[in-house]
Amino acid sequence: MTFTADVDTLTSRYAAVWNEPDDALRRKAIEELWAEDGTEFTDTDEYQGHDAIQARVTGAYEQFVAAGGFVFVQAGDAVAHHNAVTFSTHMVPAAGGVPVWSGVMFLLLDPEGRIQRDYQFTGKEAGTRAAVAEFLSRLAESDPDRIAELFADTVDWQLDWPSAGHPAVPWIRERSTRADVADHFRLLNAFHVNEKRGGMAPRILVDGPDAVVLGDIRQTVKATGRAYSARCALHLTVEGGVITRYHVYEDSLTVAQALSGDDAAH
Repeated sequence: MTFTADVDTLTSRYAAVWNEPDDALRRKAIEELWAEDGTEFTDTDEYQGHDAIQARVTGAYEQFVAAGGFVFVQAGDAVAHHNAVTFSTHMVPAAGGVPVWSGVMFLLLDPEGRIQRDYQFTGKEAGTRAAVAEFLSRLAESDPDRIAELFADTVDWQLDWPSAGHPAVPWIRERSTRADVADHFRLLNAFHVNEKRGGMAPRILVDGPDAVVLGDIRQTVKATGRAYSARCALHLTVEGGVITRYHVYEDSLTVAQALSGDDAAH
């Protein structure tokens, strides 16, 4: 096998086997990818031989693809030399969206180019990305209590507004608890037409427990029917599966003008 030429094909076939719905085709792909005594190692388990690997792949397919609505994709970052290959895979919603899980694969191949050893490492940033994706999903649903469930008991909360806030924007105030989080999003709902909410698909950048979400806010003021759009960035920190930091940097002038009805608001 010429690794420099075939590595992309190998990683594409590897990702595809986890999405294969047909049992017979899945078994055929496993036998072509893994050596007869090939072994996959996860953080907690190992699966040796085609039967064990098939049970492992089938279980993942049934849980995450068939029932969960996700697909596995390669990240396009494969590197190979001699008989070793390493690359990343992501689990993403089948309908499109950000990864909810990421893994790094390290493969050792036999002389025929089949997988002899398959070491799977869960990416350190996977938990952060999953929590942020769930937060954005619940934000789109406009349910304040479900949003608040994702936050820690105590939150480092900061909004890009003057400390005194603004009289036309009552949700802008100091907050520090999960109950405060629910109140914040409840007030947002009270002042806007939820059916007319929108925004561009956000870009998510993850570094360990920290994530930056870049996007815009598109709202319509309930009292006046005035629509506005404001760019924003979120800095979130996820620790222990919950959000502990929530810093928002937004075009506060545009928001204040829309809520006050005064283009000169400041």
